[in-house]
Amino acid sequence: MTTPPPEPHRRRSVFAGLRASFLTGLVVIAPIGLTVWIMWTVAGWVDSWVLPMVPHPWRPEQYVGINLRGIGVLIFLLFTIVVGWLAKGLIGRSLLRAGERLVDRMPVVRSVYNGLKQIAETVLSQGEAKFDKACLIEYPRPGLKAVAFVSSRAKGEIASNADPDDPLISVFLPTTPNPTSGFLLFVPQSQITYLNMGVEDAAKLIISAGLVYPSPKSPDKPATKERAPQ
Repeated sequence: MTTPPPEPHRRRSVFAGLRASFLTGLVVIAPIGLTVWIMWTVAGWVDSWVLPMVPHPWRPEQYVGINLRGIGVLIFLLFTIVVGWLAKGLIGRSLLRAGERLVDRMPVVRSVYNGLKQIAETVLSQGEAKFDKACLIEYPRPGLKAVAFVSSRAKGEIASNADPDDPLISVFLPTTPNPTSGFLLFVPQSQITYLNMGVEDAAKLIISAGLVYPSPKSPDKPATKERAPQ
């Protein structure tokens, strides 16, 4: 019995080659273009807030002749550094305490200021890392898993209502594709599976809706349930 001759290799059409090249170029250009667009937009937004506060004779366009985007960002950074440097000194601390005492006398302003101050001190604290672990928890029902970020061990009244042998851990469960919103959950430590991936890799996984998976750093090291924040 004779075998049929092999079919001749079909060459890809010109259109298929152009489409493949277009998709490859899109993969390269899209992240760069989106990054530049986001940075350009943020710089313009900061400029629109900062430059109107600068006296007209001191604005750069008076000397350059054009509106340089990003000057407001530079002014904001320099101003913030100067304020931080002054706040470390004796005079700066005295003025800051005097201002806070004045704010404490205003009922509504006091609540807003104290809340924002506490959030800023917690997020920007340099002494203790925040959201330094990614984990898996069962959500929204047993059997389903969700990626979350570990915050800290529960304290105060919340901790007193937990089992001493199985303390509650506060975790932040972000939403997809916007991880800035989400839910604060208090989960027993025994029900948390800590992941080896970092917070940035977990954030990429959430933002991409599961399309971007980080490469495992230690394939032989499985996820553990033993670690817990202090």
